[in-house]
Parts: sequence; structure tokens; C-alpha cells
Amino acid sequence: MRLKKYTDFALRVLIYTASKPEGELASKKEISDVFHISENHLGKIVHQLNRLGMLETIRGRGGGIRLAKPASEINVGSVVRIMEDDFALLECFERGSNHCVITPACKLKHILHDALLAFLEVLDAYTLEDLLSNKDELRNLMEI
Repeated sequence: MRLKKYTDFALRVLIYTASKPEGELASKKEISDVFHISENHLGKIVHQLNRLGMLETIRGRGGGIRLAKPASEINVGSVVRIMEDDFALLECFERGSNHCVITPACKLKHILHDALLAFLEVLDAYTLEDLLSNKDELRNLMEI
């Protein structure tokens, strides 16, 4: 199972934003500099996280971004499900484009489906707050 960079970056934005000291805003420029991600790409991610109610954006001079709700209310599994638009692990997972002749008798599809569900179940057990149990170490690494 491999997640898209978009999902990875969304999780990094949330971790960075949640790591900021209480009341302090983050900026796309800061996040871009820390993770070496283009500001343009981050803008799309921040916009989506804002629309989903995970981030709050404050416009204007002195503006920035911050969590829109407590880190304990942001579920990692939910973030991954929202950011990933496709969990088709193999061709046989895709509707309408499966050309594999063994699909009707193949057990692999069912095994991989179970594995995907187990993967997501593990992610569902964690919140953003769980990812911050070492907040001081994260802040040092991100130079916050």
C-alpha cells in the first residue's frame, strides 16, 4: 500500500500546524521551507483541509493557518480516506477496466481487500494528537 504524496503532504501540514505553540499561526511559506514542498502545491492542500473543516485560514497581514478543531478530533484514517481518491490496489479492484481472466476464481483480490481494510482500521485508531506525543522533538526538527 502506497499513499500519494498529496496525502503525505496533507498529514505533514496538519502535524506542522498542530505543533505550533498555542495561538501561533503557521504559514504556507514556513511549511514549504521546512518540507521542501512548493507553495503552490501546499495552497491546494491547505484549501482542501480548510474546506473539510480541519484547518482555519486567516487572510491578510498577520494571517496564516491553524487547526480548526482540536488535534484529538482529527482522525488519521479519515484524513487518508479523504485525500486518497483511489484504493484500487490491483486491476481487479477497478470497475469497468478489469481484463484479468482469473478474476472470477482468484482469491488474491479478497486477501488484498482484507489487507486494505486492516490498514485503514489501524489508521482509524489514531488521531492527530497521537502523532504529537513527541511534540518537542518534532518542533526541534521543524525548527519551530
